[in-house]
Amino acid sequence: MSNQKGSPALWTPAADDFGPTVDHLHRLGQIAGKYTLDQVYEPNWGNIVLDVTGRGFATPTLRRSDVIFRVEYLLLDDLVTIVANTGTTTLPLAEGSVAGFYSNFATAAGSLGIPAPGSTLEPEIADAPHFDADTEHRPYDPAAAQWVASALAGASAALTKWQAPYRGHRPRVGIMWGGFDLSATRYNGQPIEPPATSPMFQRNGMTEAVVAVGFVLGDSSTHPYFYAYVSPEPGGFADTDLAIDGAAYFPEEGLAKLPWDVAISSADPETTVVQFADAVWRAAVELGGWDPALVLPRRDGWYASQHSMFGSSVEPRKDRLAVPRQL
Repeated sequence: MSNQKGSPALWTPAADDFGPTVDHLHRLGQIAGKYTLDQVYEPNWGNIVLDVTGRGFATPTLRRSDVIFRVEYLLLDDLVTIVANTGTTTLPLAEGSVAGFYSNFATAAGSLGIPAPGSTLEPEIADAPHFDADTEHRPYDPAAAQWVASALAGASAALTKWQAPYRGHRPRVGIMWGGFDLSATRYNGQPIEPPATSPMFQRNGMTEAVVAVGFVLGDSSTHPYFYAYVSPEPGGFADTDLAIDGAAYFPEEGLAKLPWDVAISSADPETTVVQFADAVWRAAVELGGWDPALVLPRRDGWYASQHSMFGSSVEPRKDRLAVPRQL
């Protein structure tokens, strides 16, 4: 049976009173996110990110012993599905407590031979209780969840387009589930020693010079926005031309920000986000000495399906260029 429940357009205003649902999803997302820490460590935590999908977000494919599985948060369907080589099971996304969901999740995972996550700590939410002790009843608005799915999809498309031509180390675009922000990062290999006073997560994850661009969903007091920073921050970054009217630098946070509302009011939101991100990259090159050759020209794909590997007998379609087109 086909589920025809759709999604709002990718670039729309935030749903009314979306904050409580975002907060609830943030907490629930950490439950499956914890499984990613069982993987072999990748520098700067590049392999722990959650993937944006057509219906929400999901873990990468994970392994525990002989069980291969993936946890999918289907926001358009108000469901969480665990898909494994041992079977499939589904839980509802609804109002309730984190503790109640965690108990149901652990039981469902156990039925597929998957142990519970190795820790119940919610590490990046201030003063948060452990999953199994978080008994506060929290709301869940399906309309807000649908907006989250669509906003993540639109933002992910823009960040992926920005990230594509970078040839240095770049983890895939995805949700850093601890802070619940969508992230695109470019590293140049220059080592950095994080301060000894930083949390352990940052001491493991901020070990190279980085240009980062991302998207924050916001909460009850903060509207959604795109952010960008260069670390170490070069002198003069505060005066960088961010290319988009409405984008601004916030020195107390060390972040350049592009409000979601500014992006969606533009004629082409995806291009607007890429232009904002490109402006921050230029600042890294011009002010911070980053190698401009790390970014190749942004191009269309090759349309390989129209060309034989074994000869040139297949003519390219008239509406496609035989050579990739620079954008």
